[in-house]
Amino acid sequence: MTEKKMQFGVMQRGVFERNDDMPARFEELMAQARVLNKLGYDSITKGSHFSSYPHREMTQIPYLCRVMAEAPDMRLNAGIVLLTLHNPLEVAETFATMDLMSGGRMIFGCALGYRDVEYKAFGVQKGQGVKGFEQNLEAIKRLWTEESVTMKGDRFELDNAGISTPLQQDPHPPVWIGANADNAIRRAARLGDCWYLNPHQKMETFRRQMDIYKEELDRVGKPFPTELPMRREVFCARTHDEAVRVAGPYIKSMYDVYAEWGQDKAMAAGDRDITQDYEELARDRFIVGDPDEVAEEMLRYNEVLGVNHIIMSVQGIGMPQGQVLDSFHLLAEEVFPKVQKGMP
Repeated sequence: MTEKKMQFGVMQRGVFERNDDMPARFEELMAQARVLNKLGYDSITKGSHFSSYPHREMTQIPYLCRVMAEAPDMRLNAGIVLLTLHNPLEVAETFATMDLMSGGRMIFGCALGYRDVEYKAFGVQKGQGVKGFEQNLEAIKRLWTEESVTMKGDRFELDNAGISTPLQQDPHPPVWIGANADNAIRRAARLGDCWYLNPHQKMETFRRQMDIYKEELDRVGKPFPTELPMRREVFCARTHDEAVRVAGPYIKSMYDVYAEWGQDKAMAAGDRDITQDYEELARDRFIVGDPDEVAEEMLRYNEVLGVNHIIMSVQGIGMPQGQVLDSFHLLAEEVFPKVQKGMP
């Protein structure tokens, strides 16, 4: 079989209204996973937030453990683990077990996080976030690659510690580091297998930051990654107007939640206003349109930035299951072949 030039994944939207029927929504998500697997999508992503009040959200790790059985041919992306909040031995053990259970299909996405309620609940001072992230990631990678580890961090101590379950991937699951700010992008270059490009920023910002990323890779003597993932809001319908009419309100509702959570404060200067109306918010940020438009935009991200794994958020808050599945089918049947054909 010919190797794919572009990989296509879906981030299953995890945020729901407070009074929603969560058992019904869970069953819909599992049905989506089965459809994605059947249609040949490459990956499923689950995000992670705690205390999402006033909204509902399912916890990342148990969710991925369930979905790995529903979608046995797909990679599973923890996108992202809020690494500063957690103990590195527990994370290393958990993901080693998940890598075993999934047959080596795990992706380890990680970042700092930005919400005060999460930092406070886990007893982490926000000013210590970067140091804690770097210590935890170093410890996890050592635990994944060394028989036993002795290391002391600010919030943990490893004394000849070793993980209990062998990893299936060599040397370990890919480490994708999410980053918005310039310093975070330099950190992603130093510490990660790749930079996991975020869904919120515009192409102009990405062009500038890609130069920063490449400069830091050169400085530390690392090659440009063979896999460069990006998450984007994506929806496809038969016509541009239909795609905007269907998806626009749901995507806008999700960005209203991001604004409530303070996501804008973690973004690069120039892209921080996410309270705009849909038309302004969508410009050079969302991939919403007919099959030709969507394919053309995906190819542009590859040509300009080198992106070759697109993680699509297609559901929004409250989008009916039928509309979600219609977009999944149209993307797989008409968009993906156009993209693969247009790749260099």
